[in-house]
Amino acid sequence: MDLEDKKVLILGGSGLVGRAVCERLRSERTTALIAPASGDLDLVDQHRTNDFFAANAVDIVIVAAARVGGILANNTYRAEFLYHNLMIAANVIEAAHKAQVKKLIFLGSSCIYPKAASQPMREEALLTSELEPTNEPYAIAKIAGVKLCENYYRQYGDNFFSLMPTNLYGPNDNFDAVTSHVIPGLINKIHAAKVKGESKVTVWGTGRPLREFMHVRDLASAIVFAIEHIEARKVYDFGISHLNVGTGTEVSIRDLSSMISEIAGFKGEIIYDPSKPDGTPRKLMDSSRMNSLGWRPDIDLKAGLKEVYDAYASKDITA
Repeated sequence: MDLEDKKVLILGGSGLVGRAVCERLRSERTTALIAPASGDLDLVDQHRTNDFFAANAVDIVIVAAARVGGILANNTYRAEFLYHNLMIAANVIEAAHKAQVKKLIFLGSSCIYPKAASQPMREEALLTSELEPTNEPYAIAKIAGVKLCENYYRQYGDNFFSLMPTNLYGPNDNFDAVTSHVIPGLINKIHAAKVKGESKVTVWGTGRPLREFMHVRDLASAIVFAIEHIEARKVYDFGISHLNVGTGTEVSIRDLSSMISEIAGFKGEIIYDPSKPDGTPRKLMDSSRMNSLGWRPDIDLKAGLKEVYDAYASKDITA
């Protein structure tokens, strides 16, 4: 699908992923880009969602809107995470179907995979065993979105499919101490300790879990690639319901903390609190199918972390 003269709707356009996708699309040949703010379009409201699609004839929809957070937020706001994300997926996909949208790409999360999934996780691992308990509600909502796309294709032939990104980070992330994901949370803690002259930083868990991280600009490039080169039929012909999008490399939380400390110039001690949950022991995705279609990431983790830390520190948020 050629992007020229296409009208693209980015849902979640003010978030980490949405902003990166908007920036990437503006650099392409897209002539019409719509990215409503969450305050202007409540996707949890079915009537407002239907009315918006009816009033705005769009060709392509990227579903980056979601209620998101780290382990603490996921485990604390369980009902809200389940309800909000279920409603967003169901309302948007049904509205896009009614509006005869030419292509819809739904973005999920690596947390859809079982806690005990074999590593690296292939797309076939979905629904083979129990989920990680701390983020089960969010994962169930995302799985529902994946299956909605698959079955709207199977029943109606809609060109709807899902991309499953690994853990993301970037310069426009949520750095809140309570609701952030691991990288912005660590950057917040370590930078604050450096600015305040503290001698130690406490990190949740043992530091042993392994995680895969990808810069959000790499995901944006994958999304644009998928718009231009991947149709739903290609995904479902693999016999799967979605495509993994990751880097294929992993790092322990302990090594990640050390890397951010080095970048920040923090000389203190990192202390791990094993009384707090680690989450899934290992999360590495097999992105070989996406790679086989012609896409690969190209931002090195350390270089990406330095870029994000420098942007965060330059704002003097914790000073």
